[in-house]
Amino acid sequence: MNEFTTNPKYLKGRGAQINPSSRFEKYNYDENPLAGADADVNQVPTEFITVHPKTIVNKVPSPDIPMDFSLNPYQGCEHGCIYCYARNTHPYWGYSAGLEFEQKILVKKEAAALLEAKIKSPRWKATPIMLSGNTDCYQPAERKMKITRSLLEVFWKYRHPVGIITKNSMILRDLGLLQKLASENLVQVSISITTLDEKLRKFMEPRTATAKARLKTIEMLSSAGIPVNVMMAPIIPAMNDHEIFKVLEAAANAGATSAGHTIVRLNGDVEKIFVDWIQKTFPDRAEKVLNKIKDCHGGKTGDSRFKTRMSGEGKIAEMINQQFKMATKKYFKKNKRVPLNTSLHEAFKTDQLRLF
Repeated sequence: MNEFTTNPKYLKGRGAQINPSSRFEKYNYDENPLAGADADVNQVPTEFITVHPKTIVNKVPSPDIPMDFSLNPYQGCEHGCIYCYARNTHPYWGYSAGLEFEQKILVKKEAAALLEAKIKSPRWKATPIMLSGNTDCYQPAERKMKITRSLLEVFWKYRHPVGIITKNSMILRDLGLLQKLASENLVQVSISITTLDEKLRKFMEPRTATAKARLKTIEMLSSAGIPVNVMMAPIIPAMNDHEIFKVLEAAANAGATSAGHTIVRLNGDVEKIFVDWIQKTFPDRAEKVLNKIKDCHGGKTGDSRFKTRMSGEGKIAEMINQQFKMATKKYFKKNKRVPLNTSLHEAFKTDQLRLF
């Protein structure tokens, strides 16, 4: 792999380098977030914006997602992963899917109260809820906001099952609470690891925990009795597909008991953001990477088809999927997740209703 960009105008500490205009805006604006200024991340500081949603639990209509409901305490994500499909949700709030997705973080401070109202409703039937689905519930803002922790406290209070996916070792802050949930089979954790190459991670996922820290997180969670899945998502051909065996071996050695993956797809504004990024960071291989991505999705960089969009199709996708299958078979003998417990919450509600 060649050296990474030394372009002085490259915005260090961020993933996206541009701000594509929202398709919902009447007027277009300059895509360059610096507009000729020096490329300094301090010139685009993170802004936290409090929002007041009426509901917090969202139905997930996709058959590709293992849980039927998700909950996002934040919108936008400072982690800045360049490939993130969730970028396309930011324009619905009036912001760009590019740098503004990383810079303007919407905070839902009433999330715990909204969750509690939802799951204690007589009409609600216990089913696992995924944290987060759209943005990382342990992104840097959580260190101060502690919204995710307040949500876990609600899940424990009502003995309700929850799934968590994160790239951040900050999850270890809540180890004791997660142990309580795990003792009743009420939690499963997925740690996302896309690469063991620290130089690549710094550009591709600039504000995430290092791979070393994520492996240590898997080890500590697993040692505490918390079931951990590793997600290699996404796999990007000609960038990290050669690491499949290494990532799964390292994760298994750290204590992960199952593994999953997706193949990158560049839907909506993510395509423009990713193309701009890879042309600036890997100009010598940009065309090769983009062509291989297209090969995985019927000639396009994006794919919205259920049951195909995450696994891809064609020869390259087939090779990636077969490699992952072989690596999983080698390092994860069972590779099965035990269904989370829903009975405790239903019993809890029944006991509560008897009080009235």
